[in-house]
Amino acid sequence: MINIQDLHIEEEIRPLFDFTYNNYSGKEVADMLSKPLGSKKEILLRQHLLKGFIANREIFKDYSYYRFSLSEVYDFFETIFVGSVSPGNLRLKFTFSDKERNQKRGRLILLVRLFYAINTNYLSRIDTSVFPAEYAAELEEMKKFFFAFNLERYETAFIKNKFRISHMVELMVIITEKVTNGEVAAFWKRWFLFEAYLSISTGIDTNGFVFPTFDDASFSLEGFYHPVLKNPVKNDLTARRHVVLLTGPNMSGKSTLLKALSLCVYLGHTGIAVPASKAVMPFFAGISAAINLTDSIVSGYSHFMSEIITLKNVLTAAKDGAKCFAVFDELFRGTNIEDALEISTATIKGLTHFPDSLFFISTHLHQLKEMEEIKNNTIATCFIECKLADNVPAFTYKLKEGWNDLKLGRILFEKEGLNKLLGS
Repeated sequence: MINIQDLHIEEEIRPLFDFTYNNYSGKEVADMLSKPLGSKKEILLRQHLLKGFIANREIFKDYSYYRFSLSEVYDFFETIFVGSVSPGNLRLKFTFSDKERNQKRGRLILLVRLFYAINTNYLSRIDTSVFPAEYAAELEEMKKFFFAFNLERYETAFIKNKFRISHMVELMVIITEKVTNGEVAAFWKRWFLFEAYLSISTGIDTNGFVFPTFDDASFSLEGFYHPVLKNPVKNDLTARRHVVLLTGPNMSGKSTLLKALSLCVYLGHTGIAVPASKAVMPFFAGISAAINLTDSIVSGYSHFMSEIITLKNVLTAAKDGAKCFAVFDELFRGTNIEDALEISTATIKGLTHFPDSLFFISTHLHQLKEMEEIKNNTIATCFIECKLADNVPAFTYKLKEGWNDLKLGRILFEKEGLNKLLGS
């Protein structure tokens, strides 16, 4: 049960991590961000891997190449046919066909220079000891691939202007053999993943995100925020109960805070660092962030029905034993206030029966304050602060413990002079 479309991962979050130079590596970044990992072990492995790139950041600080070069080299490999190749036939082609010789020569030079620069400036300098053993082995395979081309020899030939037909024949034989035995396909897969990991680690380092630790008995975030905001207010949160109600007037920032909270949980479960100064959380098998739900013309569901279906999916997963993290923003605002109060009360009471999961619910239903579960602290409450100065609201966007009864609707209504305009 994964419901994260309201977090806008592709549109808002991917740009924070995608510094790739080609669409293939960019797709790998998108894939890593598109789904959480299936176990704590997988998460910790990816964390270790990304930390390895961060530990090598001095080597990669100037990592770059021309996008055109990569595209040309990739396309060149795509033109190579699987099978054996005759050095003699190649030599004849390159000797008697200026077009064939010049086309192949240009692409071979591009290939060698790209591979030589990547291997010499970056790959050969990596400290592989800081990576998980499995990935250190992948890096070694990439090094072997480059080594087989004898890149330094050909680079020297270019510099001395002594790149001959014999060199071209040698390279074409090497390339054809590697295409035929599958080494080239394996190399591209490794390289695009390599660049995706490098890109994500750059985003983590640039944004100052932190890797969460996982503890089944604890959930706390320090200094968490939504990373797309230019000047975000950072908040701390410790969940002392597994059902938490969030209150606060309109425009106080409840939805943004719930998005930031959900984003920390989701990114943490993809094995990536989160926008906070410290994060501790359990491993959740299900994650749902129902924020700003709207009517769906395509599905035919009304706003209220969307809320019902989302809640049902969460409860079904929790009842089946999954440890769930779920956020509900303004639960049941799609129905009338009497219905909303009745079914919200039933929902909140029911959620207390799933102590292994964690639920955050924002609400404007101030009558919920009279619930026995809130009075006896079975359910935790918190609010986003808003102060009034001369009847003018001042939003601090700071999260506090407790309940907020401030109603801004009437205040803003009167402040804008609507009473006079309406003659009331």
